[in-house]
Amino acid sequence: MRKLQNEELGRITTEQFIKSEKSPFVIVLDNIRSESNVGSVFRTADAFLTESIYLCGITAVPPNRDIRKTALGATESVAWRYFKETKEAIVELKSRGYEIVGIEQAEGSVSLGDFEIKKGIRYALVFGHEVNGVDQTVLDACDHVVEIPQFGTKHSFNIAVSTGIVLWEMNKKRVPF
Repeated sequence: MRKLQNEELGRITTEQFIKSEKSPFVIVLDNIRSESNVGSVFRTADAFLTESIYLCGITAVPPNRDIRKTALGATESVAWRYFKETKEAIVELKSRGYEIVGIEQAEGSVSLGDFEIKKGIRYALVFGHEVNGVDQTVLDACDHVVEIPQFGTKHSFNIAVSTGIVLWEMNKKRVPF
């Protein structure tokens, strides 16, 4: 096998990305403390043609050197908004018809593999603080809570890894892809 060159990958331009039909997902970052994690989420959001990212609370916003370092230009392609309080973002998204999905270990959560994506529904996926997770008041406002199955001694993934896992699984379930 031969490794493909960048020009062989058929990547779209930033302008084409902006004009493209997006996946029905908005990412909501609830008080993410690491700028590198935020940048990684931007890069992952770009890879999955995610509609936008809502940056909330203490979550850093572009332009930011550490975000730029891991985003590799995705802050130019992926739309984003800032909200002082995550609950403000949730209220706005609900008013626009989004179903809110908290990604958290909680009573009554649904395993990621069992969560059903419904055609015609747009989803806001809420990812929480690296240590404390999704704030309980935000979780209370969610329509669904989804948990990523884990089998080792640790009880959480890095926020950027969680975003990649969830977007991969949710996009696999979309029809058509």
